[in-house]
Amino acid sequence: MKPIAVIDFETTGLSPAMGDRATEVAIVLVEGGRVVDRFQSLMNAGVRIPAFITSLTGITNAMVASAPDAATVMADANRFVGAAPLVAHNASFDRKFWEAELARAGVMKAMAAAQPFACTMLVSRRLYPQAPSHKLGVLVDYHRLPKSGRAHRALADAEMAASLLGQIQHDLCTRHGVARPDHALLMALQRCAKPAVRALVAQYADA
Repeated sequence: MKPIAVIDFETTGLSPAMGDRATEVAIVLVEGGRVVDRFQSLMNAGVRIPAFITSLTGITNAMVASAPDAATVMADANRFVGAAPLVAHNASFDRKFWEAELARAGVMKAMAAAQPFACTMLVSRRLYPQAPSHKLGVLVDYHRLPKSGRAHRALADAEMAASLLGQIQHDLCTRHGVARPDHALLMALQRCAKPAVRALVAQYADA
């Protein structure tokens, strides 16, 4: 299977449309169920981090003041991802910041629409409806996956999302007979109505 880039942002708030900016990005490159490379950087977007965000993430204004500027980091992140399709947990959040920060950096891809985001939260809702919650930390505990680093830091969260992606792909193989649980299947699953999940997975298993 082709490499998949699992991405996570830490930010000053919930929406770039409201002026919020990224403070950290991490990307974990996964190929054949194994992590093959990592990218992580704080970034200085020239905005102040609210105190409640610092209390959540541990990222301070002093830390980003000495970090590379956001445009440089995003250009490097863009090169690192290349043409790999993207995955994130609660991907609608990370996609907004990925696209907004790339646009601000002047490196927005013409191929953005062809580089879709799959969401491990949406896929988990389809495959694991019995889980107590579909928050990343809860799912990691539910599957007894390893935790790395501090939650709400980009690399730790990207690593956990990559572990969850590996669990999803493993279960699609072993429980559902899908030989190649690729990014296209993840995209189909997250768009699939819950009652139709079994039929969809069976279709991929027969392919």
